[in-house]
Amino acid sequence: MIRRVCGRSGLLGVGLLLCATSLTGQDMPGIQGATPPLSTFSIVACDLEEGFWGVAIQSRVVSAGSIVPAARAGVGAIATQALANVAYKEEGLRLLEEGASAEEVRDHFLRTDDGATRRQFAVADRECRMAAHTGESTTDWTGHRIGEGYSVQGNILAGPEVLEAMSAAYEEARDGGWPFGERLLHALKAGQAAGGDTRGMQGAGLLVVRDGGGYQGGDDRYADLRVEDHVEPILELERVYDVWMRVFHPADHFVPRGRVAVSAPAGPHICELRRLLTTLGHDDFHQEGGSCAFDEEAISALKAFQRAEGLPERPILDAEAARVLRDAARDGIRDDTP
Repeated sequence: MIRRVCGRSGLLGVGLLLCATSLTGQDMPGIQGATPPLSTFSIVACDLEEGFWGVAIQSRVVSAGSIVPAARAGVGAIATQALANVAYKEEGLRLLEEGASAEEVRDHFLRTDDGATRRQFAVADRECRMAAHTGESTTDWTGHRIGEGYSVQGNILAGPEVLEAMSAAYEEARDGGWPFGERLLHALKAGQAAGGDTRGMQGAGLLVVRDGGGYQGGDDRYADLRVEDHVEPILELERVYDVWMRVFHPADHFVPRGRVAVSAPAGPHICELRRLLTTLGHDDFHQEGGSCAFDEEAISALKAFQRAEGLPERPILDAEAARVLRDAARDGIRDDTP
């Protein structure tokens, strides 16, 4: 459900959670070589149940994905755009880590930054509360829209329909149980399909954090991906995301937890299938020494689950059965929680 919609005409543009946008030097005659403002559309979102915070962005500025987003697991996320103030990222995360709310961080920047009228930004805090700002001197069409657990924002857009499409797409993916990163990408694609940045496309980025989600569990960088310069940056970002997830997070990418079907007879996704079936009492899987192959034991447990849920008994986990399995396992874990 949307809680607030903000939009105004002005000088510069749009962003993610803490968001701001900018123009390229070519678009601003007489200031070639000047730092381009970030004309951008973005989404900042979080999922407390899964432990994710994230930002996704597209802009007609090279490497915008390295400029706009910041996030820290258990703390919050920020997007800064338009005439982006990148100092917001470290300062905002520090304030959030000290316990400030998203609104308190927003108000702090408005008090302390003389250039706030030219900036656009959004903030998500540790409790998934959202705050955003679109300066009165950012460029038409510009605005932000806050919904439950997310904020979308942008400047130099085709119109408010860009943010409306992003909101609807994110909510569709969230309510459909899509993996967190896919929800953000779905919102970006919808924004572009609705008109996006009127100057075109160039750079895109996706930053998703979760505690211990990085390489070998050494940091929180679950996915930190960028497309610096491309004719279809969002589609290229989606392609790279698919490669990344297949290599580093296959248990979250393939069914049952993800949405990608796979015919591989063994792997982390089979371990996850057996773990969920064990949660529901249909299997007796132990990670240490347990088989991650789709063998007779795994198939027998899957059929027992299908039988119990009134689903067709087949040695395959289709999208509907995967959804029922995820929901049932989640409810089972909740029921066991004191």
